[in-house]
Amino acid sequence: MTEPQPVIAVIDYGIGNLRSAEKALQRVGAKAALSSDRGFIRDADAVVLPGVGAFGACMTALVTAGLESSVHDAVGSRRPFLGICVGMQMLFDASEENAAARGIGVIPGTVRWIPPGVKRPQMQWNQLAITAASDPMLAGLGPAPWMYFVHSLHGVPLDPSTVVATCEYGGTLNVAFRVGNVFATQFHPEKSGLSGLALLANFVTAAACERAR
Repeated sequence: MTEPQPVIAVIDYGIGNLRSAEKALQRVGAKAALSSDRGFIRDADAVVLPGVGAFGACMTALVTAGLESSVHDAVGSRRPFLGICVGMQMLFDASEENAAARGIGVIPGTVRWIPPGVKRPQMQWNQLAITAASDPMLAGLGPAPWMYFVHSLHGVPLDPSTVVATCEYGGTLNVAFRVGNVFATQFHPEKSGLSGLALLANFVTAAACERAR
């Protein structure tokens, strides 16, 4: 008998076009759905927090939609959780982009500007330097996969061991993080071709394991 597809909730808090993450997850085998329903998010096997635009505006939209508690609940439940781009940034305590805005605080630290001397935002493919090859989200990607970026800031955690991948752009930038059940990327795996799909497939595998528990 074929195992049922894992259910992945892609949190919809009313900003930008978030369907690319939903469609990419469906492509690699998940029953993924963009949703603002707190019950659906609570019951899903895994949860994704995407984000586009500005840190402060995204945080305001998340709080206004009443979904910040859903993020905290999902993280606390130990289910696989993935933050993408500004969704990754929102998991930090704060951002230099908007000093008045409060982050979710899952990854202790601050989101800081890319150092001067290069064009901001970085809108291009860039090669990762993986620093935690044993992380299951990075399985099968090789030591230096190419991923697609659109960003002007990067996360600087208080604990450097949470960084699992970096890239070079005006200096070394932190671009992927692991804190417990939370994995977060500054790059867009859903726009990163085969390497990005492979990373998302690893997330679907984690969701399937959660479903089987």
